[in-house]
Amino acid sequence: MTDYKNLIDGKMVDNGQWLEVLNPATEQVVGRVPSCGKEELDSAVAAARRAFTQWKKTTAEERQQVVQGIAAAIKENADELYRLLTSEQGKPHAQAQQEIYGAAGLAAAQSTLTLDDVINQDDDTRLSRTRRVPVGVVGGIVPWNFPIMMAIQKIVPALVAGCTIVLKPSPFTPLTTLRVAELIKDVVPAGTVNIITGEDTLGPLITEHPDIDKITFTGSTATGKKIMEGASGDLKRITLELGGNDASIVLPDADVEKVAEQLFWSSFSNAGQVCIAAKRIYIHEDIYDDLSKAIADYAKTVVVGDGSQQGTGVGPIQNKKQYERVLDLIQDAKDNGYKFLTGGDKDPSGTGYYVPITILDNPPEDARIVAEEQFGPVMPLMKFASVDEVIERANNSEYGLAGAVWTKDTDKGVEIAEQLETGTVWINEFMQLSPFAPFGGHKQSGFGAEYGIDGLKEFTYPQVITVKRDAAV
Repeated sequence: MTDYKNLIDGKMVDNGQWLEVLNPATEQVVGRVPSCGKEELDSAVAAARRAFTQWKKTTAEERQQVVQGIAAAIKENADELYRLLTSEQGKPHAQAQQEIYGAAGLAAAQSTLTLDDVINQDDDTRLSRTRRVPVGVVGGIVPWNFPIMMAIQKIVPALVAGCTIVLKPSPFTPLTTLRVAELIKDVVPAGTVNIITGEDTLGPLITEHPDIDKITFTGSTATGKKIMEGASGDLKRITLELGGNDASIVLPDADVEKVAEQLFWSSFSNAGQVCIAAKRIYIHEDIYDDLSKAIADYAKTVVVGDGSQQGTGVGPIQNKKQYERVLDLIQDAKDNGYKFLTGGDKDPSGTGYYVPITILDNPPEDARIVAEEQFGPVMPLMKFASVDEVIERANNSEYGLAGAVWTKDTDKGVEIAEQLETGTVWINEFMQLSPFAPFGGHKQSGFGAEYGIDGLKEFTYPQVITVKRDAAV
């Protein structure tokens, strides 16, 4: 077991108080991290504030070079990092590799973004331009499902925009993030990136801290509402990427054999612990029987187990609280007599937070398993008869994060996509995010954007400078 330290003001430090981190596959301790509170947070924020006075004066090119150094450090140490990530998060090695290399690629891609001045007026009377200025010190709060990817998508745009950041990883998955902190300690100027760990009680201290100017958070809608409340006292800027109950719509012309495997992984990647995973799959009644059987048959070929073992396709739920919530949803479905195509029974071994791949056959729209975000390896399949009907059903949710349409008629797919009340819709694919396209939710899936120029702007204020020409002064 290894002890990992926090990054504060360019130094790796601890306070002698520790949190234990479990491997969800074995329920054994795999590392310890500092348990921080107000004192450590104040130190990190003060370091970020000092660093901001100089960092905001650097050129875009200088900031881009630093971010490229972060990307290189992650990529060069990918083999070590993905194995560590599996040990604390549970996802299979192949999916952990995708996250680590994806984070490095995201950092490299976003290092190319620039915020150019916009000319509003340029004539004989005046010159008016809008420039973007960094918002200041950022507080970033990261969830446990994609800890490295989510950390990078907060650290990188903050730095590129000229901000400094204090980042809090989830107490369930802080190890890989702190190892990355150690790797980039000498890459980033002291104080520009600070990473501190603690219990969930540390989060409210961040959102309410008087010297933090912006909060960027990824997590549940319920926590997002608390963050809005905490940040309201001094009108902090906030970006919230929250929950989703993402619907996939499969039209009758879809090729059953081709889409079955894709639909499976659209729901069960990372054991279903993906905010943009397909949480509700609507299949046209003409192909429902064939496609539901094909998905269930494919599910039976996928191994659920320890992510570090070769051949594992679906790992454990990351933590006990979420594990028990998913089991409760499955039990509710059983109590209501819903039909299961696969799964429904708890793994009898008793070790590790394993939930069997569970697929339900056409439960009612008001079932908890349909109406709530499962965030686990559970997928309801539902029949529909008409496009108008399924659009109404897909939109009948408090969430609006993402969705997908599967059809050979891409024009029809786009027509349906434009009627869905979500921030992102894919046609014939799933979970594809571009570093250059904005990503954000509608309704209670949050607001603001990440990725692309829109995401970069979230870390800035617009400032308009107007020069009066031929002014008598």
